Amino acid sequence: MAKINFKSVDEYIASHPKAVQRVLVRVRSTIRKAAPGAEEMISYGIPTYKLNGRAMLYFGGWSQHYSLYPASVQLAAAFKDQLAPYEISKGTIRFPLSEPVPVQLIEGIAKFRAKDIVESRKAKAAAPKMRLR
Repeated sequence: MAKINFKSVDEYIASHPKAVQRVLVRVRSTIRKAAPGAEEMISYGIPTYKLNGRAMLYFGGWSQHYSLYPASVQLAAAFKDQLAPYEISKGTIRFPLSEPVPVQLIEGIAKFRAKDIVESRKAKAAAPKMRLR
């Protein structure tokens, strides 16, 4: 797919073949349901969900698969069994377009990422402030 500067997630999804669009719509609705407070936008040319100003989750559609990003070591460990059938590399989880969308897994991943962001924000707020002299 040629690099296009998409203005919206709707535009991004519409740029794909119909069969891929159906999958991406399902992925989108799953993420939105799991993290209703996340802001939806395009970043790095793909759909992105931000929470508290931080990137929570990205997804992208390709010719043979769709992907979720970022897949941290902690996330991969937390979902080790459910992710076993899928390819994971360099922060990317690849799901084949030929298989049903694993809605519960994607929902769990979105909730995990949201919780991670909220907890890291709380930890940062609770950390002692250094004073400069």
